[in-house]
Amino acid sequence: MAQCSLNTLIEEIAATKRITVEDVFALRRTIYGDDNSVSLEEAEALLRLNEKVDETVPAWQDFFPEALSDLVVHQIQPSGYVTQEHADWLIAEMSRDGHICTRSELDAILHILDKAKSSPRSLETFALETVKKAVISGEGVTRSGKDLKPGVISDAEVELLRSVLYAGAGCGGIAISRAEAEILFDINDATIEAENAPAWSELFAKAVANYLMALSGYQAPSREVALARENWLAKEGGFEGGMKGFFSSMFSGGVSGVREAMRDNTSAMAERNAQMTAEIAVNEVITEEEAEWLVHRIGRDGVLHENEKALLRFIKEESPNIHPLLHPLIEQAHS
Repeated sequence: MAQCSLNTLIEEIAATKRITVEDVFALRRTIYGDDNSVSLEEAEALLRLNEKVDETVPAWQDFFPEALSDLVVHQIQPSGYVTQEHADWLIAEMSRDGHICTRSELDAILHILDKAKSSPRSLETFALETVKKAVISGEGVTRSGKDLKPGVISDAEVELLRSVLYAGAGCGGIAISRAEAEILFDINDATIEAENAPAWSELFAKAVANYLMALSGYQAPSREVALARENWLAKEGGFEGGMKGFFSSMFSGGVSGVREAMRDNTSAMAERNAQMTAEIAVNEVITEEEAEWLVHRIGRDGVLHENEKALLRFIKEESPNIHPLLHPLIEQAHS
């Protein structure tokens, strides 16, 4: 259907300031009616509509992420690979006013990260930074439907952070990155001694410890390689066989959880698993550079706080060789 028909429909909906179930059905018919695909212009129109309405229905919360995901994840060959160009476009569109302003937009980012086999790291960092700003300022998106309190992490925000980190497995590997760890530390610094959800302490400790100790990561093949080996992606035990499952297991059991995820995966990946397990054994030992980074981050305000103590205790339990720079902090954490 012509773009002008979509524009007319969107203008009519925007004038009411709300999206109904009937509106979602009409938008779906208009966009997918001709060739069952979503164009860049149609996606931009949906983004503008999302900004103009004050009230939506659950059907919109399903349709909006699905439509954007169809464009940036499924319609570019090889299917499943988000290009840097599309990631940059999406970030620019959603942050024209400086930040993500609706739950629907953040849900769309999470949906894209979850559905993609590989995405630019910038897309996940954008989502994490959005949650960080909401936690610190008390303004912005939340999935709980409740008012945010500045400098306090609720259960909803913990689960939102967990969802972003899980989805980030498709952005470059299993292990938490330095950039992700920095953002988590920024959130922790901004919420020190607040009445945070109990789950925050565990998530913070395990995620940062994973950055310090776990393997470098299981990299998705490049777009160029994937174009030449598309059949490989569909083979049993190939890339689709469980990287995100590895990541979830890691969070439930620390570094030992990664080992269990390796052992539980398909036999077709046995050789790769053995190599990754060996990498874990090496990388569990915290290097001097990592130790210096951690001492710097923990010592910024001169006080060792409870979440930081939990992190240090976790490292002591999991790491076979504690770097000397960390000994004073670990002793304080156990005192």
